[in-house]
Amino acid sequence: MLLLGIDVGTSSVKASVIDAATQIVLASAHYPEAESPIIAVKPSWAEQSPDMWWEEVQQAITLCHQTKKYNPTDIAAIGISYQMHGLVLVDKDQNLLRDSIIWCDSRAVEIGDAAFEAIGHEKCLSHLLNSPGNFTAAKLAWVKQNEPQVYEKIDKIMLPGDYIAMKLTGEITTSVSALSEGIFYDFLNDKLSDDVIEYFGFDKGLFPPVHPVFSQHGHVLESIAQKLQLKTGIPVSYKAGDQPNNALSLNVLNPGEVAATAGTSGVIYGVSDQLTYDKQSRINTFAHVNYATDKKRLGVLLCINGTGSMYRWAKGSFGGGLSYSQMNDEAAKAPAGSDGLRVLPFGNGAERMLNNKLVGAHLHNVDLNLHTQAHILRAVQEGIACSFRYGLDIMRENGMNPTIIRAGKNNLFLSDLFAETFVDVTGVPVELYKNDGSVGAALGAGIGAEIFSSPPEAFENMKAIRLIEPKNTTQAETLYQEWKTLLDKQLTY
Repeated sequence: MLLLGIDVGTSSVKASVIDAATQIVLASAHYPEAESPIIAVKPSWAEQSPDMWWEEVQQAITLCHQTKKYNPTDIAAIGISYQMHGLVLVDKDQNLLRDSIIWCDSRAVEIGDAAFEAIGHEKCLSHLLNSPGNFTAAKLAWVKQNEPQVYEKIDKIMLPGDYIAMKLTGEITTSVSALSEGIFYDFLNDKLSDDVIEYFGFDKGLFPPVHPVFSQHGHVLESIAQKLQLKTGIPVSYKAGDQPNNALSLNVLNPGEVAATAGTSGVIYGVSDQLTYDKQSRINTFAHVNYATDKKRLGVLLCINGTGSMYRWAKGSFGGGLSYSQMNDEAAKAPAGSDGLRVLPFGNGAERMLNNKLVGAHLHNVDLNLHTQAHILRAVQEGIACSFRYGLDIMRENGMNPTIIRAGKNNLFLSDLFAETFVDVTGVPVELYKNDGSVGAALGAGIGAEIFSSPPEAFENMKAIRLIEPKNTTQAETLYQEWKTLLDKQLTY
């Protein structure tokens, strides 16, 4: 029995097919080869076309099929992981009304701040576990205020993964996890937030039916099954945001367990059984994939917008045609500390951990007679690692003190230099696993379709491929304190 996982990322879509019995990956593919475009009509805006995602999903699935390593009709269930917080709007005929306002778009910061003040800080934090900030609710309010002709046509609001599930099945659902990431969910009362709905003047009819993350979210339409060589009627049995899904893929489901990823954005994600929140909302708490009203599992999430996006910029600006792997090799040629060159990697929208400030990316202490391509590439990796440390310290202030962090060996963690710098700067060992979001989504589909009897069964064959222990912590601490001094100065401007 086979499982199909789809990961709708910002840069591309990846699909994987796994054998449920062995959890072995039979085929994986991503599309497109080049990174998907982000539409930036104005500074700090970021949009993508959901129809582009759907086309990429179909292409990625087709590429998996073309490997001829399995029979597509043996796929028994589908799981979907997706970039979080994006706003997708459709009318009563399931037609798109506009491009999606995605996670790194900053246009709604002031709207969210105003809601935080009007509803009240204590009430927002104790009930929503977050400020409305720059999340999906505030983005929807922006549409209501600025595009009333669009707003009045809305039948349902969705997150990116909901849209892909709709295209596969013709059905629209949501989950508590999804509502919480949009800042629509009241955790104290375990229901859609009356405070948010009433303040923004939203109609509750805009929200789809709520299903558990691991459940039937619709069945593949005959027309879609024929086009994608799938069996008609197989279920979409799992949908989750990319960071809860990354945690699932690393078997991070219980209180105290912590995952990290360094893709387009960088995240540390810890599981708690407490309704915890940061008083400044610099880190955020959402319902985890296994949240239940009688067994609360919360994901405490630190997000850094400018991680892989910063390295992508460095590739285009300083890479000189090198591949990412070659860039990593080149970066390793520079000495630790990059001979004083420092990088603040915050050029991809408002950073929540910096109180939603638009800090921008900065290169400090550039010496035109000393610093080379290798220095720049290393300093970018070191700057990203330091930003993780800065965020982890905020998590520690809020009671999250990991003794080990699990991460997939992909994206920036493919770089030994980055992985080792991350460990030295944070002081926390990292276990690396061979995994990715599409594989996690496939495993989630197996759990949701009850092909696995329990989540532990889905991970019984998962083993770490490397453990990295801190080694050069004194040198790394000096690097971090110099980096933090530069950031503190920037934050006071």
